[in-house]
Amino acid sequence: MDELLLRSLTPSVLAVLVRRGADFAAAEDAVQDALVEAVRVWPSEAPRDPKGWLVTVAWRRFLDATRADASRRRREDRLDEEPAPGPAPTVDDTLQLYFLCAHPSLTPSSAVALTLRAVGGLTTRQIARAYLVPEATMAQRISRAKRTVSGVRFDRPGDVSTVLRVLYLVFNEGYSGDVDLAAEAIRLTRQLAAAIDHPEVAGLLALMLLHHARRASRTGPDGSLVPLAEQDRGRWDTGMIAEGVGILQAALARDRLGEFQAQAAVAALHADAPTAEETDWAQIVEWYDELAGLTDSPVVRLNRAVAVGEADGPRAGLAELAALSDSLPRHTAVAAYLHERDGDLPTAARLYAEAAHKAPTLAERDHLTRQAARLNADLR
Repeated sequence: MDELLLRSLTPSVLAVLVRRGADFAAAEDAVQDALVEAVRVWPSEAPRDPKGWLVTVAWRRFLDATRADASRRRREDRLDEEPAPGPAPTVDDTLQLYFLCAHPSLTPSSAVALTLRAVGGLTTRQIARAYLVPEATMAQRISRAKRTVSGVRFDRPGDVSTVLRVLYLVFNEGYSGDVDLAAEAIRLTRQLAAAIDHPEVAGLLALMLLHHARRASRTGPDGSLVPLAEQDRGRWDTGMIAEGVGILQAALARDRLGEFQAQAAVAALHADAPTAEETDWAQIVEWYDELAGLTDSPVVRLNRAVAVGEADGPRAGLAELAALSDSLPRHTAVAAYLHERDGDLPTAARLYAEAAHKAPTLAERDHLTRQAARLNADLR
């Protein structure tokens, strides 16, 4: 039994049922029944057209379930709609699922979970383990999302930017348990890039590849965070970097700049530098200027302050930082870093300790605590 084949066919079969009139929740149940039947039948009697077989069986399962609660008239109408035997169309309907899963009525967390379930083909248990929540909690989240989009009929699907935002959220979850969400996000984005010709889709794929290429060097043997400047660049995946840069260059050549392309350009400049000291910080500042113009995001301006501090000196960075709200995530950590670079070690140590208390993750908290301890030891 080829589990990868079943997984790859699932989104397309589900989209066919939804397009033919099945609501999302009922369609998914029918497809799951068809997959169970495939596991039972295919080892001894493999179909010549796997997708057509799954569509036919899933549609019949859907009709069986519908008949139990429908009137005779409705049953007869639906029986007339049953697809004829034979090969199913080769059109890939997966793209429709991306936009349904990014429906504007869904919260970002629900959209991410539904994308992983319907398009990624992950089980509810796998998604729950990846998010470190109980399976029952994730099942409720997915069920609510399915109820929300049931009957939508693609009249108000999410736009491309919403779909990309969902995939970016999946990527930023990283990995845990038995599901690598960063790798899963790359797989889903590759699938989307193959289905839609859009420079921002390419930009997001390039950004993911360039960040993922550094993954092996981001943590030490004990799991501690390793800052970009201290990473072993020999452990970076040069093949993945080359692929990401190539995809980015092709997207930028179309002269339709978007935020993911600009972020990927920053990542490419980091990847291109043989050492941290050789990083082209002046060009990175220029890309952050472009990105700030596209998004007007305070987080982008915070990152720009760091780049200015590297390009023009820490005091220039601190001047940029002073114009931003100190309530921004990681604002205190950036201030600590720039003060350390400016030689004000007592202030830097105090700010590192303060930033540790605000850290969003245990790994960041431990890293910032170690930075504070290091400076305090030097001050004794």
